[in-house]
Amino acid sequence: MAKLGLVAAGLGVTLVPTLAAGVTCGAAGRPVGRAAGRAASSGETAVAHNERVHQDQPPQGAPSSIRSLKFVQDRLSLQVARALRAAVVSGELQPGVVYSAPSLAADFGVSATPVREAMLVLAREGLVEIVRNKGFRITETTERDLADWSEVRALLEVPTVARVTARATPEQLAALRPLAEQGVAAAEQGDLAGYLAADGEFHAALLALAGNARLVETVADLANRTRLHGPAGLDRTGDLRAVAAQHLELVELMLAGDAAGAQRCLARHLGQPVD
Repeated sequence: MAKLGLVAAGLGVTLVPTLAAGVTCGAAGRPVGRAAGRAASSGETAVAHNERVHQDQPPQGAPSSIRSLKFVQDRLSLQVARALRAAVVSGELQPGVVYSAPSLAADFGVSATPVREAMLVLAREGLVEIVRNKGFRITETTERDLADWSEVRALLEVPTVARVTARATPEQLAALRPLAEQGVAAAEQGDLAGYLAADGEFHAALLALAGNARLVETVADLANRTRLHGPAGLDRTGDLRAVAAQHLELVELMLAGDAAGAQRCLARHLGQPVD
């Protein structure tokens, strides 16, 4: 297996474990939690707010040096989790294979602790299984699992886009465009991790306009499952460009007040039949 630290950097995730400078993102220069900050301007959800506070502020109630260390450690584990997701989608990490925290830590150039913490994050999402005293393995799923998750996601998200189209202000809808453009830019660079992050931010911001934090949480969980085990062709730049462009198309349809067109566009984007 190639050095994951180098591969992750190529995907826009550079991990720099230094207490002085904190953790820097890669060429894209994206700190985690940026989308949550944007959501605040258009009615930030509780989920987004909690994530932003957790990521952007050191924990309280401990000596400053300990709080600073924990803050850096938390940020680093989130970056490792993001890189692990991208490695699974790109095919570097295969379902069924057991990976150890020390070996992955060596590939990333970090200690084993943030890798173990990242594993626990992915385990809570149902994306990996912990193998006692060995490490973890990517959860194996069937085509039926993928079809079921995608269908449930569409049943939740497609009707919501119609409601948001009807109720959101033009300013709120226009605020989705920069997120869509980030996805397009990442796709054009072949930056899989960057695209996945932008895709998650876009859909979370769109759903946040419906004002239901549980909806945002549920769809994010379904999206994580389908992205990690989706078609292998997702990592080809041409396919990423086409998929990313659908975000921009969706924004324009919503701004035009075309709820039915927006629903059809989103259904295609999610790989569902279009009536």
